[in-house]
Amino acid sequence: MMKVQMQTINQKIAVEYLKFFYPRLRNEIMQLSVQDNFAGIMQATVNYLKGLLQESKINIIAHHIKLMDGLYRNGNSYVRTMIENIFVRSFESFKKHAKIAHWKLLYQYMPVSFQIIYNEQQKQDQMYFGK
Repeated sequence: MMKVQMQTINQKIAVEYLKFFYPRLRNEIMQLSVQDNFAGIMQATVNYLKGLLQESKINIIAHHIKLMDGLYRNGNSYVRTMIENIFVRSFESFKKHAKIAHWKLLYQYMPVSFQIIYNEQQKQDQMYFGK
């Protein structure tokens, strides 16, 4: 049986996935993609999830984190870097603004790859900034 290798997801393909994953952000994502602002698109997704956090919609946030992990696992180096530096980096803000029980649930639902990245970021922040 022949294995079909999934295409590496570049920035343009990632934008199409994100428009599908975040229908409420579709117009903003399209506008930012025309400006070739993938970092802005990542930040828009983070802002959307922060709004869900304020509404205590932990299961929906967890679902979106898993969707983003799919992009991360199949993304090219640029997509992966942007997810690490904007999306995963935002988890510290989530932790600060979430109820302790909500943060624990989110962390538990978080894919292992994101847990590892998040923990490494925390270690680096501690080392460099004493946070």
